[in-house]
Amino acid sequence: MPDAPFPNKMTYRNPAPTVDIIIELVDRAHRPIVLIERLHIPYGWAIPGGFVDYGESVETAAKREALEETSLNVELIEQFYVYSDPNRDARQHTISIVFLAVATGEPQAADDAKNLQFFESWQIPAQLCFDHDRILQDYWRYRHYGLRPRL
Repeated sequence: MPDAPFPNKMTYRNPAPTVDIIIELVDRAHRPIVLIERLHIPYGWAIPGGFVDYGESVETAAKREALEETSLNVELIEQFYVYSDPNRDARQHTISIVFLAVATGEPQAADDAKNLQFFESWQIPAQLCFDHDRILQDYWRYRHYGLRPRL
């Protein structure tokens, strides 16, 4: 039997790329954001988002995930920050590229979203999944004071 083509090939375990999309509803007073209540474990409230598919750009993934979970076609405004703490998702090591986006219309929960609601900075639910409490703290600081997260 011939040698394997890569006899010294190591098996690598890499983090999974994900996207999260902070969606501001620009056709409503105070521009609230949309959060979803997750249908699957871990249960709780979350920023819309999900895994990047193989062969898909992160920008395309962000638009797809926003549409799948909120039924909104979003306009991506900017890449906000990257969150990569290996413990941010108890299921596996993920890296999230967080986008800021705007949308208009009437969002509806779909796909992995059991429910959705609009929230202002003073209304954020206590039971947030993953590291979304940190992400939203960073976002509100940026939105209200123009201060970006620091490394």
